[in-house]
Amino acid sequence: MGTSRLRRRRPRIRELTPLLGFDLPGRNLTERRLAAALTIEDLRRLARHRTLRAAFDYADGAAEAERSLARARQAFQDIEFHPQVLRDVSAVDTSVQVLGGPSALPFGIAPTGFTRLMRAEGERAGAASAGAAGIPFTLSTLGTASIEDVAAANPTGRNWFQLYMWKDRDRSLELVRRAADAGFDTVLVTVDVPVAGARLRDRRNGMTIPPRLKPSTVLDAIRRPGWWLDFVTTEPIAFASFDRWPGTVAELLDTMFDPTVTDDDLGWVRERWPGKLVVKGIQTLDDARRVASLGVDGITLSNHGGRQLDRAPVPFHLLPEVVREVGRDVEVHLDTGIMNGADVVASVALGARFTLVGRAYLYGLMAGGRAGVDRAIAILAEEITRTMKLLGARTLDELEPAHVTQLERLVPRPRQHAPR
Repeated sequence: MGTSRLRRRRPRIRELTPLLGFDLPGRNLTERRLAAALTIEDLRRLARHRTLRAAFDYADGAAEAERSLARARQAFQDIEFHPQVLRDVSAVDTSVQVLGGPSALPFGIAPTGFTRLMRAEGERAGAASAGAAGIPFTLSTLGTASIEDVAAANPTGRNWFQLYMWKDRDRSLELVRRAADAGFDTVLVTVDVPVAGARLRDRRNGMTIPPRLKPSTVLDAIRRPGWWLDFVTTEPIAFASFDRWPGTVAELLDTMFDPTVTDDDLGWVRERWPGKLVVKGIQTLDDARRVASLGVDGITLSNHGGRQLDRAPVPFHLLPEVVREVGRDVEVHLDTGIMNGADVVASVALGARFTLVGRAYLYGLMAGGRAGVDRAIAILAEEITRTMKLLGARTLDELEPAHVTQLERLVPRPRQHAPR
């Protein structure tokens, strides 16, 4: 049999143009890198290269051996989804009513401290991005933008305030009043910080606010000129809710925050706060039952991102049981370990009304400022939408426990009781 010869011709430029994948000259390097980031982990890698090590480790790290954080993330990986097919999912609705108001997505931005240390725009970038996306933004007591500045950055969106109970109750009350005057609609009282956790990365880095310019810090900053330029050309990093602090983060927490806080203190806040009240840091079923009986509007299952008690319970593991017990009485929210929109979908399927993301937001902030936060929210939103469609769910209400199986990796042994 004969073979036909391949006929060749000279290529035409107009035919090659659509095949060229070069970035447009008008886009800067940060924009190209953010556009190429397809996951939160991609943003994390960008953040690590662009941020002072002490600042990145503060955001990225957890307590002691960091097992709580690793287990929380592993729990989301150890799930099996069960899709329902032959459903019209040409359009899905990701919106939810949370704490009496709307959110375009089933997650909001969690409270994070010292945020301007990660990137000069700090909380203002997070609040503006959240407002543009139609989701709530939560300002921490340890924030580096004031309550009023956040309200100005997100004037038409939903702003929440996270409250640590101070030993000085008048200072706590002052913050609550300022949040109410600025139009914040929810206070999250964090209850899992009677003392500071042992955040070993911070200790090894000599983490202070603002960072002390030791020789190692200077050398690290030289490798990250963008961070350094922001640091020296913007207002000094300080706490917006109180005076500056010259020591370490752990020393600050142990000095200011009250280890005597009890149920009565929640009642004290409830009497003085006109909006919604959420208790953040619930880690056992018994505490969920007790706090739900105190007249709060919501509880957040959280081990503080693994930053307090290492080897603490995994919030995602607690979720189904807590929802069964108290879900009719209070809204059940969840944070810790969320790195993918599918994690959010799994949480909603198992009964969470809402979730909070902290590190995922900070990775975006460190990777690219306001544009990086926008990209982080967009990545999570895309993952949520895609996962819902693949599961056959058109609304969040259609997500149900039958969509998710939590696979067992760490199975508890029966508790051993000490002899009497």
